[in-house]
Formats: sequence, structure tokens, C-alpha cells
Amino acid sequence: MFRAGQLDGVGLDLAAMRAWLAAQLAAGAGRASLSRRAAAARAFTAWAHRRGHLGADVGTRLVAPRRHRVLPSVLRQDQAAEVMSASQAGAREQDPIALRDHLIVELLYATGVRVSELCGLDVDDVDRHSNLVRVLGKGGKERTVPFGAPAARAVEVWLRQGRPSLVQPDSPPALLLGARGGRLHSTAVRRIVHSAVVAVPGTPDLGPHGLRHSAATHLLEGGADLRSVQELLGHATLATTQLYTHVTVERLKAIHDRTHPRSR
Repeated sequence: MFRAGQLDGVGLDLAAMRAWLAAQLAAGAGRASLSRRAAAARAFTAWAHRRGHLGADVGTRLVAPRRHRVLPSVLRQDQAAEVMSASQAGAREQDPIALRDHLIVELLYATGVRVSELCGLDVDDVDRHSNLVRVLGKGGKERTVPFGAPAARAVEVWLRQGRPSLVQPDSPPALLLGARGGRLHSTAVRRIVHSAVVAVPGTPDLGPHGLRHSAATHLLEGGADLRSVQELLGHATLATTQLYTHVTVERLKAIHDRTHPRSR
């Protein structure tokens, strides 16, 4: 057991704790690991101070290096077009599952909705006249997202020829149904998207969130402003949407390095 004030004389101060983190960083510890260890150290000094083992809580100002924000993998615009074309080709046989899977990739890319939002859609959430979809996002916030002609065609074919073949007497009003007539689960959507993307040679390995990233990136590349993209994606803050500006800048730099005669 610690005695009152016992830790005050062992050199446990802010400088020592910062040096401890710096030594771990130099030894190759990752930023995520350092963040967890700093949090554990702060919890310990707070406990020691409350119990009287430290005269002051020396860990309150201990800050670990910030984690790097990893740029998401995205499809190039030509790759996205190839994925959609390949998916459409698979749906030409009019198989209900193939029609549904094509709708999934088209709607995810057209709207940039989250996979949970897609799976939560009911048939009545799709305004087929105006090409709008009503989405219930994080925190129960509702938003309306437009989609274009290719996704509209996929919706029409699915509702006319695909969904009626899968619907059962006890099926929910879900837009997307599984093979047994129940609401399609997000796990199945991830598998479907992964299969559709890897079927096109040279594409990065990504899932539904990758299509969301791709949609946002291509909107910005096409001239959309950040506020509009924020609203479409349902981001609570503009800071989250600004991540996609870094993606577009990185891609512009890569293009410049690859094509400009004075880039090197």
C-alpha cells in the first residue's frame, strides 16, 4: 500500500511523464498506443492525487502525439464507372439477387449514405418521382438526399422485377430484402460491395464506406462546395467533411508528380 505523499519524492512529474512517452515514441510505439498509455497514466495520477499519494495531479497536462488521420481509399471516377457497369452487366439476366446487388452499389455511390442508413430504408423512403431518398442518420436526424438517373433506373427495375420475387407475407417494408424476405443486413451489403469492387481489376479493396468516400471525393472534384457535401453526407461538423479536401489535394499532387515535366 502507498503511504500519504509517498510518490512525491520519486520524480513523478510532468517532465518525467513526457520523457517516458518520448522514449516510447523513439522506440517505435505507434501513436494509438501512446494515446492509450497517456490516458492510463493520467488515470493513475488522478487516482494517486485523490488518495493523497501525490500532492498534485501531475498528469492533467500530459498529452500524447495526435493520431494521424488516415486518408480513406477511394475509387477513381473511371474505376467507379467500371464498377457500376460491371454490376449492371450482372443484372441483365434479371436475377432478383443480381438486381438488388446492382441497386446497392448504384445507390451507395449515388447518395453517399452510410451502410446502416441504406439498410434502414423502406420503400416509402424513396421518392421515385423526384429522385430523392429520405434517410434517418446518426442521432435520429433525418435528411433528404438526391440521386441520379442510373440509380433511379436501378430502383425502378428492382421494385418492378426484383423485390416482388423475394417478398414474403411477413416481409417488412424494407427497400432491400434478403433471399428469405427479411430486411437485408449491413454485413451482407459489405460482402456485396466488396465482391462488386474486386471484380474490376486494379481497384482498391473497399466496402460501402469506400463508396461513400468515393462519392464525396468525386463531388468535390466536380466543384461541389463543402457545405453542400456536408449536408448530403449528414456530417455533424464541417471538420469531418474537410477530410475529403485532403484526399483531393493528395490526388492532385499525385497527378502533378506523374504528369508535369518539372515535377522532379
